[in-house]
Amino acid sequence: MSIEHPFAMYVRILGKGRRGSRSLTYEEACLAMGMILRGECEDVQLGAFLMLLRVKEESGEELAGFAAAARQFIQPTLPTHLKIDLDWSSYAGKRRHLPWYLLATFALADSGIRTFMHGANGHTANRLYTDQALKHLGVPEAENWAMAEAQLSTTNFAYMPMSTLCPKLQSIIDLRNTFGLRSPVHSFSRLLNPLDAPYVAQGVFHPGYGPSHQASADLLGYHRLSILKGEGGEIECNPDAIFKMHHCFEGEAIEEEWPALFSKRHVKPDALDLDQLKAVWQGESTDEYSVGAVIGTLAFVARLMAKAQTAAEAIQQANDWWASRNLNRLSSS
Repeated sequence: MSIEHPFAMYVRILGKGRRGSRSLTYEEACLAMGMILRGECEDVQLGAFLMLLRVKEESGEELAGFAAAARQFIQPTLPTHLKIDLDWSSYAGKRRHLPWYLLATFALADSGIRTFMHGANGHTANRLYTDQALKHLGVPEAENWAMAEAQLSTTNFAYMPMSTLCPKLQSIIDLRNTFGLRSPVHSFSRLLNPLDAPYVAQGVFHPGYGPSHQASADLLGYHRLSILKGEGGEIECNPDAIFKMHHCFEGEAIEEEWPALFSKRHVKPDALDLDQLKAVWQGESTDEYSVGAVIGTLAFVARLMAKAQTAAEAIQQANDWWASRNLNRLSSS
């Protein structure tokens, strides 16, 4: 008599039909992801598991359990003394506009806010990813924790790709073109917060994911987490659209909307010219949409970090941060 594979129970929980299937509990999700990351499931099981989750859509408990398990594969390599202020995830890539969120993070860093960014690249064709933009700007990615620590000490900013942070998760992300769909890894990677920052920023494309991420934040013990319906799914304000935000502040779930910065929509650029990032940073270009995207993104962070309560207060803080940036930060790139 053949013996059932230990991972089969998790596939069965998700796939036992319309009436028999259910979501995983936090504990089940944590155990299942632990098995995946240790290589204790078959490839066919992994594919079935991820796609069943994709069709169902992940619950808050599942996202939190997956993230908690994945954190165990990162934490043993972390320097325990390395502290940051803001965790920034970047997993979507940009297609319609440049990654203006990078200028927002640089402005925050220039104001003394230590920001750690993590992300993945190349999993979807025809998108511009963070690592490409940073390379163009002459900002190297952190290849290890010592390099991340050095960058945070000198510039208050560091970016580490998932291929360094957790190679196994990167390999699952790379299955995007095999499945033809993104997997739940794209969602729960935003919750990793590997350096235990007190403030966690997230961007999503579909605002419907907001409540599940709010629930996950509470389960993971994150005291201040904010989710923005961001341009392209990144943490970036579209200044032509309403700010749609979900917060989890000290366990309280808050849904919030602010008005768009502009009353009329701007025409998207014909091409993404990375040189414009430096031009806007140095004030050589004052393109309205670009600056608005930066200011709006900074305003979102001001709300997350309790620097402001209202939209007007957040915009004022954003303008202060932007005005205080070091224009020479990108001069050597």
